[in-house]
Formats: sequence, structure tokens, C-alpha cells
Amino acid sequence: MFVVAVAAAIIASQAMISGAFAIISQALSLGCFPRVKVVHTSAKYEGQVYIPELNYMIMICSIFVTFTFKTTEKIGNAYGIAVVGVMFISTCLVSLIMLIIWKVKIWWIVLFFTVFGTMEGVYLSAVLSKFIQGGYLPIAFSLILMTIMGIWHYVYVQRYKFELDNKVSASYIQDLATNPNINRVPGIGLLYSELVQGIPPIFPHFIENIPSIHSVLVFVSLKFIPISTVMLEERFLFRHVEPRDYRMFRCVVRYGYKDKIEEPKEFENQLVENLKEFMRHEQYIVEAGNGITKDELMAPEPLQDTNVIQESAHKIEKVKGRTNLSTIHTEESLPQLKDSPRISSSSSIKSFRAAKSPNTSSKLISGPILGVGEEIQFIQNAKEKGVVYLLGEADVIAKEDSSWFNKIIVNNAYSFLRKNFRQGEKTMQIPQTRLLRVGMTYEI
Repeated sequence: MFVVAVAAAIIASQAMISGAFAIISQALSLGCFPRVKVVHTSAKYEGQVYIPELNYMIMICSIFVTFTFKTTEKIGNAYGIAVVGVMFISTCLVSLIMLIIWKVKIWWIVLFFTVFGTMEGVYLSAVLSKFIQGGYLPIAFSLILMTIMGIWHYVYVQRYKFELDNKVSASYIQDLATNPNINRVPGIGLLYSELVQGIPPIFPHFIENIPSIHSVLVFVSLKFIPISTVMLEERFLFRHVEPRDYRMFRCVVRYGYKDKIEEPKEFENQLVENLKEFMRHEQYIVEAGNGITKDELMAPEPLQDTNVIQESAHKIEKVKGRTNLSTIHTEESLPQLKDSPRISSSSSIKSFRAAKSPNTSSKLISGPILGVGEEIQFIQNAKEKGVVYLLGEADVIAKEDSSWFNKIIVNNAYSFLRKNFRQGEKTMQIPQTRLLRVGMTYEI
């Protein structure tokens, strides 16, 4: 009996651990949990994951529960409520799926829920009688995890809305040319942002504090799509940021769940080579005369740039035999706010709305637009001068007129979670020696 009991415990615990990994992985993809390291153990099945931090946390909690309860009776009470609770919740969700997805007749749904719901409800009422004798443990764990997920998701969405509502338009970029205090320095600057279209508010804040821009500036967005791997030739999506003579580009870098982010040197080489290929391809389209002019290529970024990512991911999915795009985050899902939140450094944005200078030359423009060969050589020379990573370090605080509850959530709880989980530069493999942080405060 002892051997059978140990074997059963191993099997049950393995299922629980795998389920915990899958739940946290899905929560991450929905923006409902802080960053943790997720290791995909299978190239065929996306859901097979391993999370080292969570594994160690489960080990610590298991030791703590065993040391605290000391008897199998209380542990059994906690396990019983967890198992029966999962069964009852599954019955409720299946009934909902039968109604909304499967379109089953209502009397079949009532019959299904009556039979299984009644039986499981009796079991649930029986195990709830042991709530005080250790049965409270799974409820307590659920409340803690739900609180973490709710806090993180709330601030995550509010922060993303803030960036959308305060993103810098093309007119602000054009006004940069009239600012005599801004210089172009040799090299390539990679400014990381979660926005797929538009320029984040951290950029004018950076210009206000460091009035210099690299001769080639790339706004980089990393996106993970639900396929195992993305081919190198399909990984980088580029677009010009108008006007072209500023040599600013938008770049979306797509990774599959089995792809590893390259080492800095390899990533820089791939990005520059794909940027060169983009310029060659753009020039080829213009010369081919397929009804596309340079003015059309220089047009401002459309509001639905994220559709490009979705369409490309959909094509890759078809090749792989999959069509699930559930984990792709699009900006259309976040409605535009009528009243934009207040930005603590709004002067950095407004400062570029000065009147244009009669002098047409500008230090911001690093040189006239050359032929495609000269432009490619210009980019290569900039790369040889060095690549600098620019990362916005946004501190999120509650507005002064917010409620005391909102201030506790944003200023204390979220701040604690953000500081004690993985930071962005670790996830993106950014070298510390070439990392430039730009601090900014978002008021939500």
C-alpha cells in the first residue's frame, strides 16, 4: 500500500505541476502575470512548458504546507476541496461551451448540468464541511494568484493605453528638424517599445534629456507568435518612419515559442542585413513601376500596422498546419480613450511644436537621400560606429486625484511585483555595457 500511495502521489503531483505551468504560461500571453522564464520542452506541442521559478516556488510551498499541517488528514481535506472544485467548475464551463460554441439544444444542456452538477454539488458540499480543518488552503492560494493576476493585468492595460494615447505623431517627428539643439551622432540606436505602430512617449522624453539622435534610429518591437519557429527571412518587418531623410525605421521582430533571442552581436548583424534587404526590395518596387511611388512608400504609418503581423503569422501558421492566433496582442483590442491620461513630462512632447525655421538645413538630417547602394553603405558605416540599445524605464504611479485603493494597487502592489520579477533587458538579451536607460513616469 505504501508503494501504491507513493506512486499515486507522484502521478497526481506531476499533473498538478504541469497544469500550474500551463496556467501561468497562458496568463503571461494574456498580460495577466509578471515576467517569468518559460522553457518550451516540445516543438510539436505549444502547451508543454517548464517554468523554473514556479517549480521552485511549488517546492517551497510543499515543504511549508507539510511542515505546517504535519498530518495527512488536513492535507487530504485541502486536496479534496481542490479536486471537487475543479470538477464542478469544469461542469459549469462545459455547459457554457455547449450553449455558446456547440449550439446544443437547451434541454440537453439542462439535463447535462442537472445530472453532473447535482452530483458534484453534493460532493462539494461534503468537502466544504472540512474547510476549517485545512480545506481553506487551495482557496487561499487561489485568492493570492488571482490578486497578483488582477493587479498586473490592470496596470499593464492602463500603461499600454497611456502609451497609445500619448504616442508621438508624424508631425512631431517633422518638427524635430526645426530644433537647432539636436544633433545626429554616429552609430545605430535601437529604441525598444511595445507599440507596433506609432512612436512611444519615451522618445521625446529621451530627446529632452539627451538632445542627440543616432544617425540611424530603429524602433524595435519584439512579438512572440504561437508557432514553434519563425524563419529568419520572415522574422524582421521594416517600415520607414516619415520623412525618409531622417533615417528612422520601424522594426517588428517576430519569434516563435521555440526560438531563442540571439546574442547581441548576432542580433545586430541579422537586423542590419535585413534592413539592407528591405531597402533593396523597396527600391526594386519603385523601379518596377507597379503603381507604387516613392510618395506612397513614404506615407505615414497606417493605423492597422498590426494587421501585417497577423497576416504574416497566419501565412506561417498555414505552412505549419496551424491557425491559432490567440496569443497575438493587437492594438485594436484596446479602445482609444477620449480623455488622455496626464503625462508628467508633457513639455518634452510640446517642445517640438515650435515654428519651423527658415533655414532648410538641419543637424537632425544626417545627409540627403542617396542611391540605394550609398544608403546601404551609410547603414553599414553606422553599424561599424557602434550599436546602442535604448530602453525606456517607465515608472507607473497613480494620479494625485485617484482613490486610495488605486494608489495602493499602482504605487505599492504593482511596484513590488515589477521590481521582484524578471526585467525586460534580461528577456531581450540586451548587453549592459551598451544599454542606455531612459527614466520616465506614467500617471494612470
